[in-house]
Amino acid sequence: MATKRGITFGDLHSGHRCGLTPPAWHGKPVKGGLTKHNKWQSLRKSLWNHWVRIINEHGPFDFALYLGDGIDGRGERSGGTELLTTDREEQTDMAVECINQIRLNANKGFSIVGVYGTPYHTGSDGEDWENVIADRAGFSKVGAHEWVDVNGYVFDLKHDVGSSSVPHGRHTAVSREHLWAQLWAERDLIPKANAIIRGHVHYHNYCGGPDWVAMTLPALQGMGSKFGSRRCSGLVDFGAVIWDIDDSGNAKWHSDTVFIKEQKARTIKL
Repeated sequence: MATKRGITFGDLHSGHRCGLTPPAWHGKPVKGGLTKHNKWQSLRKSLWNHWVRIINEHGPFDFALYLGDGIDGRGERSGGTELLTTDREEQTDMAVECINQIRLNANKGFSIVGVYGTPYHTGSDGEDWENVIADRAGFSKVGAHEWVDVNGYVFDLKHDVGSSSVPHGRHTAVSREHLWAQLWAERDLIPKANAIIRGHVHYHNYCGGPDWVAMTLPALQGMGSKFGSRRCSGLVDFGAVIWDIDDSGNAKWHSDTVFIKEQKARTIKL
């Protein structure tokens, strides 16, 4: 076996005004037409360019692990006013094109495994639009909770994880996930994992020990949701995490997170 390079990513929220959006939709106005659009168009272009840069700079890839929330959904809580489209078929087309960028810089035998995101975004009415994304993007598997073995190094993948309102508490949720995974593995009910990977919270945080790491991934959605701007105070990270697993199952990883200059707040001068 040779060293394998992979990418872990998620929370694209394609279809949202600041979700990861392919170029064909960069100029699309927000549904409702009540918002100034120039800053969102500029942001979407910037996010896309950073995504393509991450893929080109770190590829070619042998595997990819997708952590869900590929689309933003119908946006019921905001009446759809933050969306480029409420059509989840069209949102899925966006997400698949984003994911397929990885295949443009992939090695022979490339494979991708994913997990379902939150029902509010990807199927609150009982549907699982992640199944459609997985089918169209050629996933090997998509499920609620998956384990992937790469050269003997095991990833434990699930979308949802707890959050924290204080910076020093952000380690707690993923550390708890690791402990529960150990207890389940001791009962021989799940595979013993080396890396616990979660999405959902849109920030990159991690903890670990000599033979394990637990982390939340950065998102591929920029800042700009009404919920986030009006209710939340924590930092948001944009990017992905890159992995190298050698033929003995030893892993090295590093994150590629990006400061999006279009997101910098400015004072109002009176």
